Amino acid sequence: MKKRIVACIFALAFIFIPIVTGLVMNYITESVEAVEVALTSSQTRTVQTKLKRWGYYTGKVDGIYGNLTRKAVRYFQQKNGLAVDGIVGPKTAKALGMSISTDDSSTSNNDLYLLAKCVYAEARGESYVGQVAVAAVILNRVKSSEFPNTIAGVIYQPWAFTAVNDGQINLEPNQTAYNAARDALNGWDPTYGALFYYNPATATNKWIWSKKTTVTIGKHVFAI
Repeated sequence: MKKRIVACIFALAFIFIPIVTGLVMNYITESVEAVEVALTSSQTRTVQTKLKRWGYYTGKVDGIYGNLTRKAVRYFQQKNGLAVDGIVGPKTAKALGMSISTDDSSTSNNDLYLLAKCVYAEARGESYVGQVAVAAVILNRVKSSEFPNTIAGVIYQPWAFTAVNDGQINLEPNQTAYNAARDALNGWDPTYGALFYYNPATATNKWIWSKKTTVTIGKHVFAI
């Protein structure tokens, strides 16, 4: 009797182990789709053009991966049996008939991650536009000759960001921070070219007050 029970257990194990393994592998495969990829403006325009042609997208083909584009991608994913996350990862790109080279995008993915970390650390309590604005300031500094010419260089420039000084830069960003960073990388700049931002309720450096204000978003004043 015991031998029969043992035999049954082994038989069930041989049946269910492949099933469980398959489910785990499927989960891992699906998770790959959620890897954050910072599309170039050209790639975003391709996505927008295709989705517009097929009736998923009604906005402008502007190369900016904003809320309308993300909503259209989610709609496309839902209709085509893909993971609905609003991200154009490898599987979604394939379904769209386009390819994204992970080798070419490795640097931009690292930049996206670091930018999202800074956005989350500096502005997670702000509105979505306010978070995009913080990311835009960092990118504006990269383009300016007055600052380091890389995202890492700008973020880790001594005393540039409070979140770096107090260690909050080490917090893991959430999806909203990723989205905001991606939108800024894809060209959305709600600050109108600002190189600085500050909270007037807590700012103690009088120098910052001398900068020309471009816009106020939430608690932050953006300036050049």
